[in-house]
Amino acid sequence: MTGQPRIEFQLAGRRALVTGSASGIGLATAELLARSGAHVAMNDLSAERLEPVVTRLRQQGLWVEAVPGDLGVSANAHEVATRAGELLGGLDYLVNNAGAPLTRTPIAASDLDALSDEFWDRILRVNLMSAFWMTKALAPSLRAAGGAVVNTVSVTAFGGGGGSSSAYATAKAGLAGLTRELARGLAPQVRVNGIAPGFVDSPWECSFGDMEAAAKAGVPLARVGQPADYAEVIVYLCAGAGYITGEVIPVTGGQRI
Repeated sequence: MTGQPRIEFQLAGRRALVTGSASGIGLATAELLARSGAHVAMNDLSAERLEPVVTRLRQQGLWVEAVPGDLGVSANAHEVATRAGELLGGLDYLVNNAGAPLTRTPIAASDLDALSDEFWDRILRVNLMSAFWMTKALAPSLRAAGGAVVNTVSVTAFGGGGGSSSAYATAKAGLAGLTRELARGLAPQVRVNGIAPGFVDSPWECSFGDMEAAAKAGVPLARVGQPADYAEVIVYLCAGAGYITGEVIPVTGGQRI
């Protein structure tokens, strides 16, 4: 986002859990929630990744907690959900942002041999099943609060290629479908939506080459999206958007128009 945010959120007394929040979109979202007054639980794979970030934010006076854990394992997801609920005393907003490409370079759609059973299993667990496990575990708290869930999907869910692998794109397409079904299942107490990011300036495991050049050539807003660009939409879907549910909103700088 260029310049300062133009939207201010008043979230004192609200409680949020953001998964995959040691960096990138997750970190920007957790920070925006906390700066808006919310009590935020931050999750990532390990305490080693998470603690320095949590310490920095606490030093700035923000009310954040660390709840590390690998959400690609159902028992771990349930444990993280339980711990977050205990630390926060309930939950208003769940941001299912955890995800990973599990490859350092894109895998061509034609390279079926690179997509092993083990790769598929881990991709689906991290990028799709974790969101279900977390939402299921926290559904009672979210219903009690009249809360909201936001899932980080991907523009690759809509087709057209360009992602890290066919497995990743398929998992994100599944997450878009899950967003709709959870919206049905948790209505009317809880709203469930998603965002579909395009280019993101973040320390992503998979390298896509010169994204700036690609964005200037193919994105009407002519730049790569910053984590704060996505965080602002996520927080809006949590705290506002009272008549929106079951939607996945592309946030791409106009890439798909």
